[in-house]
Amino acid sequence: MIIALLTFAIAGIIKGAIGSGVPVVVVPVLTMLYDVKLAIAVLVAPNLFSNALQVWQYRQHLLPLRFLLSFAVAGGAGIVLGTWGLVALSPTLLSLGVAAAILLYLIIKLAKRTAALPFTVAKRIVLPVGLLAGVLQGAAGMSAPASVTFLNAMRLERPVFIGSISVFFVAITLVQIPALLSAGILTWERSLYSLAALLVILAAMPLGARLGKRLPHRWFDRLIMCLLATIAIKIVVDALMA
Repeated sequence: MIIALLTFAIAGIIKGAIGSGVPVVVVPVLTMLYDVKLAIAVLVAPNLFSNALQVWQYRQHLLPLRFLLSFAVAGGAGIVLGTWGLVALSPTLLSLGVAAAILLYLIIKLAKRTAALPFTVAKRIVLPVGLLAGVLQGAAGMSAPASVTFLNAMRLERPVFIGSISVFFVAITLVQIPALLSAGILTWERSLYSLAALLVILAAMPLGARLGKRLPHRWFDRLIMCLLATIAIKIVVDALMA
Protein backbone atom coordinates (compact mmCIF):
# COMPACT_ATOMS: atom_id res chain seq x y z
CA MET A 1 0.00 0.00 0.00
CA ILE A 2 2.87 2.39 0.82
CA ILE A 3 4.52 1.62 -2.52
CA ALA A 4 1.21 2.24 -4.29
CA LEU A 5 0.70 5.61 -2.55
CA LEU A 6 4.24 6.70 -3.37
CA THR A 7 3.65 5.66 -6.98
CA PHE A 8 0.51 7.82 -7.19
CA ALA A 9 2.42 10.79 -5.76
CA ILE A 10 5.27 10.38 -8.26
CA ALA A 11 2.75 9.99 -11.08
CA GLY A 12 1.01 13.20 -10.00
CA ILE A 13 4.29 15.12 -10.04
CA ILE A 14 5.10 13.82 -13.53
CA LYS A 15 1.55 14.56 -14.73
CA GLY A 16 1.79 18.15 -13.52
CA ALA A 17 5.20 18.58 -15.13
CA ILE A 18 4.72 17.11 -18.60
CA GLY A 19 0.94 16.62 -18.96
CA SER A 20 0.96 12.82 -19.12
CA GLY A 21 2.62 9.83 -17.51
CA VAL A 22 0.13 8.65 -14.87
CA PRO A 23 -0.77 5.32 -16.57
CA VAL A 24 2.82 4.82 -17.72
CA VAL A 25 4.00 4.96 -14.10
CA VAL A 26 1.03 3.53 -12.21
CA VAL A 27 -0.08 0.59 -14.38
CA PRO A 28 3.27 -1.25 -14.40
CA VAL A 29 3.71 -0.83 -10.64
CA LEU A 30 0.17 -1.98 -9.76
CA THR A 31 0.47 -4.82 -12.27
CA MET A 32 3.62 -5.90 -10.47
CA LEU A 33 1.97 -5.58 -7.03
CA TYR A 34 -1.54 -6.83 -7.87
CA ASP A 35 -2.84 -7.39 -11.44
CA VAL A 36 -3.68 -5.55 -14.65
CA LYS A 37 -7.43 -5.42 -14.07
CA LEU A 38 -7.10 -3.71 -10.70
CA ALA A 39 -4.50 -1.30 -12.12
CA ILE A 40 -6.82 -0.23 -14.93
CA ALA A 41 -9.86 0.10 -12.63
CA VAL A 42 -7.99 2.19 -10.06
CA LEU A 43 -6.89 4.66 -12.74
CA VAL A 44 -10.42 5.50 -13.90
CA ALA A 45 -10.97 8.49 -11.59
CA PRO A 46 -7.43 9.90 -11.96
CA ASN A 47 -7.60 9.57 -15.74
CA LEU A 48 -10.96 11.31 -15.91
CA PHE A 49 -10.67 14.14 -13.40
CA SER A 50 -6.97 15.05 -13.61
CA ASN A 51 -7.21 15.27 -17.40
CA ALA A 52 -10.50 17.18 -17.26
CA LEU A 53 -8.71 19.69 -15.03
CA GLN A 54 -5.93 20.08 -17.57
CA VAL A 55 -8.39 20.41 -20.45
CA TRP A 56 -9.90 23.37 -18.62
CA GLN A 57 -6.50 24.88 -17.76
CA TYR A 58 -5.27 24.63 -21.36
CA ARG A 59 -8.59 25.13 -23.18
CA GLN A 60 -7.14 28.04 -25.15
CA HIS A 61 -4.30 25.85 -26.49
CA LEU A 62 -5.87 22.91 -28.33
CA LEU A 63 -5.45 21.28 -31.72
CA PRO A 64 -8.38 21.74 -34.16
CA LEU A 65 -11.65 20.26 -32.90
CA ARG A 66 -12.16 18.00 -35.94
CA PHE A 67 -8.73 16.44 -35.45
CA LEU A 68 -9.31 15.85 -31.73
CA LEU A 69 -12.77 14.43 -32.38
CA SER A 70 -11.40 11.92 -34.89
CA PHE A 71 -8.63 10.96 -32.47
CA ALA A 72 -11.10 10.52 -29.59
CA VAL A 73 -13.74 8.55 -31.52
CA ALA A 74 -11.14 6.12 -32.84
CA GLY A 75 -9.74 5.78 -29.33
CA GLY A 76 -13.19 4.99 -27.97
CA ALA A 77 -13.62 2.20 -30.50
CA GLY A 78 -10.25 0.84 -29.49
CA ILE A 79 -11.26 0.88 -25.82
CA VAL A 80 -14.13 -1.50 -26.56
CA LEU A 81 -11.82 -3.94 -28.32
CA GLY A 82 -9.16 -3.66 -25.64
CA THR A 83 -11.62 -4.22 -22.79
CA TRP A 84 -12.81 -7.40 -24.51
CA GLY A 85 -9.20 -8.57 -24.47
CA LEU A 86 -8.94 -7.64 -20.80
CA VAL A 87 -11.81 -10.00 -20.02
CA ALA A 88 -10.89 -12.81 -22.40
CA LEU A 89 -7.12 -13.10 -21.90
CA SER A 90 -5.34 -14.76 -18.99
CA PRO A 91 -3.65 -12.66 -16.26
CA THR A 92 -0.22 -13.88 -17.40
CA LEU A 93 -0.85 -12.77 -21.00
CA LEU A 94 -2.16 -9.42 -19.78
CA SER A 95 0.93 -8.88 -17.64
CA LEU A 96 3.15 -9.73 -20.59
CA GLY A 97 1.06 -7.31 -22.66
CA VAL A 98 1.86 -4.54 -20.19
CA ALA A 99 5.56 -5.45 -20.42
CA ALA A 100 5.34 -5.37 -24.23
CA ALA A 101 3.69 -1.95 -24.14
CA ILE A 102 6.48 -0.70 -21.86
CA LEU A 103 9.12 -2.09 -24.23
CA LEU A 104 7.45 -0.42 -27.22
CA TYR A 105 7.32 2.88 -25.34
CA LEU A 106 11.00 2.67 -24.38
CA ILE A 107 12.09 1.79 -27.93
CA ILE A 108 10.22 4.77 -29.33
CA LYS A 109 11.66 7.09 -26.67
CA LEU A 110 15.21 5.85 -27.25
CA ALA A 111 14.89 6.30 -31.01
CA LYS A 112 15.06 10.07 -30.44
CA ARG A 113 13.57 10.97 -33.77
CA THR A 114 14.28 14.59 -34.63
CA ALA A 115 12.00 15.00 -37.65
CA ALA A 116 8.61 16.51 -36.85
CA LEU A 117 5.40 14.88 -38.06
CA PRO A 118 3.60 17.41 -40.31
CA PHE A 119 0.01 18.15 -39.37
CA THR A 120 -1.15 17.23 -42.87
CA VAL A 121 0.28 13.72 -42.39
CA ALA A 122 -1.02 13.48 -38.83
CA LYS A 123 -4.57 14.10 -40.10
CA ARG A 124 -4.30 11.12 -42.46
CA ILE A 125 -3.19 8.64 -39.79
CA VAL A 126 -5.12 9.97 -36.78
CA LEU A 127 -7.83 7.28 -36.99
CA PRO A 128 -5.59 4.18 -36.97
CA VAL A 129 -3.33 5.71 -34.32
CA GLY A 130 -6.34 6.56 -32.16
CA LEU A 131 -7.69 3.03 -32.56
CA LEU A 132 -4.35 1.50 -31.55
CA ALA A 133 -4.08 3.84 -28.58
CA GLY A 134 -7.56 2.83 -27.43
CA VAL A 135 -6.78 -0.89 -27.71
CA LEU A 136 -3.60 -0.43 -25.66
CA GLN A 137 -5.50 1.57 -23.04
CA GLY A 138 -8.32 -0.96 -22.82
CA ALA A 139 -6.17 -4.10 -22.64
CA ALA A 140 -2.95 -2.89 -20.99
CA GLY A 141 -4.02 0.34 -19.29
CA MET A 142 -1.54 2.59 -21.08
CA SER A 143 -2.10 4.25 -24.45
CA ALA A 144 1.16 6.23 -24.29
CA PRO A 145 3.11 4.11 -26.82
CA ALA A 146 0.62 5.29 -29.44
CA SER A 147 -1.14 8.45 -28.17
CA VAL A 148 1.67 10.32 -26.42
CA THR A 149 4.25 9.32 -29.03
CA PHE A 150 1.92 10.47 -31.83
CA LEU A 151 1.42 13.96 -30.41
CA ASN A 152 5.08 14.20 -29.35
CA ALA A 153 6.09 13.50 -32.95
CA MET A 154 4.15 16.59 -34.01
CA ARG A 155 6.53 18.71 -31.89
CA LEU A 156 3.70 20.63 -30.28
CA GLU A 157 4.26 23.43 -27.79
CA ARG A 158 3.88 22.31 -24.17
CA PRO A 159 0.43 23.93 -23.57
CA VAL A 160 -0.96 22.54 -26.87
CA PHE A 161 0.36 19.06 -26.13
CA ILE A 162 -0.99 18.98 -22.56
CA GLY A 163 -4.42 20.30 -23.52
CA SER A 164 -4.80 18.04 -26.57
CA ILE A 165 -3.61 14.79 -24.97
CA SER A 166 -5.87 15.52 -22.00
CA VAL A 167 -8.90 15.79 -24.32
CA PHE A 168 -8.06 12.36 -25.71
CA PHE A 169 -7.62 10.83 -22.26
CA VAL A 170 -10.94 12.24 -21.02
CA ALA A 171 -12.78 10.96 -24.09
CA ILE A 172 -11.47 7.39 -23.92
CA THR A 173 -12.03 7.22 -20.16
CA LEU A 174 -15.69 8.16 -20.65
CA VAL A 175 -15.98 5.14 -22.94
CA GLN A 176 -13.87 2.93 -20.68
CA ILE A 177 -16.03 3.42 -17.56
CA PRO A 178 -19.21 1.73 -18.90
CA ALA A 179 -17.07 -0.93 -20.61
CA LEU A 180 -15.37 -1.81 -17.30
CA LEU A 181 -18.68 -1.73 -15.44
CA SER A 182 -20.33 -4.11 -17.90
CA ALA A 183 -17.35 -6.45 -17.67
CA GLY A 184 -17.49 -6.48 -13.85
CA ILE A 185 -13.97 -5.09 -13.56
CA LEU A 186 -14.89 -1.71 -12.04
CA THR A 187 -16.45 -2.59 -8.67
CA TRP A 188 -17.51 -0.33 -5.79
CA GLU A 189 -14.38 -1.24 -3.83
CA ARG A 190 -12.09 -0.46 -6.74
CA SER A 191 -13.99 2.79 -7.33
CA LEU A 192 -13.13 3.89 -3.78
CA TYR A 193 -9.48 3.01 -4.39
CA SER A 194 -9.67 5.04 -7.58
CA LEU A 195 -10.99 8.12 -5.78
CA ALA A 196 -8.25 7.81 -3.15
CA ALA A 197 -5.63 7.61 -5.91
CA LEU A 198 -7.14 10.71 -7.52
CA LEU A 199 -6.73 12.72 -4.31
CA VAL A 200 -3.06 11.78 -4.03
CA ILE A 201 -2.38 12.61 -7.69
CA LEU A 202 -4.21 15.96 -7.53
CA ALA A 203 -2.25 16.91 -4.41
CA ALA A 204 1.05 16.21 -6.20
CA MET A 205 0.23 17.84 -9.55
CA PRO A 206 0.87 21.49 -8.50
CA LEU A 207 4.40 20.56 -7.39
CA GLY A 208 4.95 18.89 -10.76
CA ALA A 209 3.65 21.94 -12.60
CA ARG A 210 6.18 24.14 -10.82
CA LEU A 211 9.02 21.71 -11.46
CA GLY A 212 7.98 21.36 -15.11
CA LYS A 213 8.56 25.08 -15.66
CA ARG A 214 12.00 25.00 -14.04
CA LEU A 215 13.55 21.62 -14.89
CA PRO A 216 14.30 20.12 -18.34
CA HIS A 217 11.72 17.55 -19.45
CA ARG A 218 14.50 15.10 -20.27
CA TRP A 219 15.06 14.65 -16.54
CA PHE A 220 11.53 13.36 -16.14
CA ASP A 221 11.87 11.22 -19.26
CA ARG A 222 15.02 9.54 -17.96
CA LEU A 223 13.47 8.88 -14.56
CA ILE A 224 10.41 7.28 -16.15
CA MET A 225 12.49 5.19 -18.55
CA CYS A 226 14.73 3.79 -15.80
CA LEU A 227 11.70 2.97 -13.67
CA LEU A 228 9.84 1.32 -16.54
CA ALA A 229 12.79 -0.78 -17.66
CA THR A 230 13.17 -2.20 -14.15
CA ILE A 231 9.47 -2.92 -13.78
CA ALA A 232 9.18 -4.53 -17.23
CA ILE A 233 11.99 -6.94 -16.40
CA LYS A 234 10.33 -7.90 -13.12
CA ILE A 235 6.92 -8.41 -14.77
CA VAL A 236 8.41 -10.71 -17.42
CA VAL A 237 10.41 -12.70 -14.84
CA ASP A 238 7.36 -13.10 -12.57
CA ALA A 239 5.15 -14.15 -15.52
CA LEU A 240 7.64 -16.73 -16.75
CA MET A 241 8.11 -18.16 -13.25
CA ALA A 242 4.36 -18.37 -12.59
